[in-house]
Amino acid sequence: MKTDKIKIGITQGDINGIGYEIIIKSLMDTRIFDLCTPIVYGSSKVAAYHRKALDIDNFNLNNIKSPEEANPKRANIINCLDDDIRVELGKSTSIAGEASYISLKRAVDDLKANKLDAIVTAPINKYNIQSDNFKFAGHTEFLKDYFESKDVIMLMVSDILKVGLVTSHVALQDVPSLLSEDRIMTKLQIMNQSLIEDFGVRKPKIAVMGLNPHAGEEGMLGKQEQEIILPTIEKAKNENILCLGPFSADGFFGSNDFIGFDGILSMYHDQGLIPFKSLSMNEGVNYTAGLPIIRTSPAHGTAFELAGKNMANHHSFLKAIYTACDIYKNRQLLNEINKDPLKITDLSELE
Repeated sequence: MKTDKIKIGITQGDINGIGYEIIIKSLMDTRIFDLCTPIVYGSSKVAAYHRKALDIDNFNLNNIKSPEEANPKRANIINCLDDDIRVELGKSTSIAGEASYISLKRAVDDLKANKLDAIVTAPINKYNIQSDNFKFAGHTEFLKDYFESKDVIMLMVSDILKVGLVTSHVALQDVPSLLSEDRIMTKLQIMNQSLIEDFGVRKPKIAVMGLNPHAGEEGMLGKQEQEIILPTIEKAKNENILCLGPFSADGFFGSNDFIGFDGILSMYHDQGLIPFKSLSMNEGVNYTAGLPIIRTSPAHGTAFELAGKNMANHHSFLKAIYTACDIYKNRQLLNEINKDPLKITDLSELE
């Protein structure tokens, strides 16, 4: 197993939001350096601007030109932007969108070249980042395309629950037409595999939500459960995926039934993210499962209204860094077991 400290690339996100605040506050926690070497992709000038706005004096970033130069005991930064870039706190600007893309592209290029072990992405504005280079609904879709993955799943992770989405950043009116046995099965397969490889669950137990109120009430409130979701669950069981449902989401989350499951598959964005963020907003992590690389992010957005006010909670971002490290270690351990199954006799190490 690799013994070198894990190198984590950190993208700056939108320079006018809370990205730098949560990055700086997270990297001020010296426990980070026991686990990984953080490398920010952004601008020393922009970082200094935010540090001054936040009245933070006891923090500095170590300037480097490549991940190979990173100081394992310091928070490092690779300058990707022009020094003349303008910060306008709390505003959505095209300049900020371009800066978000430049940081992201530089980090994923280094990740693809094996110069990094994982990336943690600060929040972007999904509107101002749009350009000829970025025509995606968000990080998840961009990374799927960049790494040429057949499919991925947006997996929201906390110590309490893990929620995956069949459909994510699409209009609610389009959700029913996007549901199919193949699509749900693919998401179940990715979630099941990720729970095993990335989170060390030997035999994942997955709950599948219905689409309609009361999971369709035996067809009275909708047919998708009977015609699409239930048949997919039966097929998944035949593939040795332990999944149950479809459950009515309100009762499932309201009665704490989620505690008995390793993963939860929701049919659409708000069905899964409203309960998740209600329970884990400040500790939740967004993980893109199904990629050949590791990418996490905090479970919140740019929060323009908080920019520069020293009011942003950084714990979700800090948790995203820890989660990326944990996933990397779990993958390394599984690789070692696959190479030499007799080397590790206590499989509880995976749990």
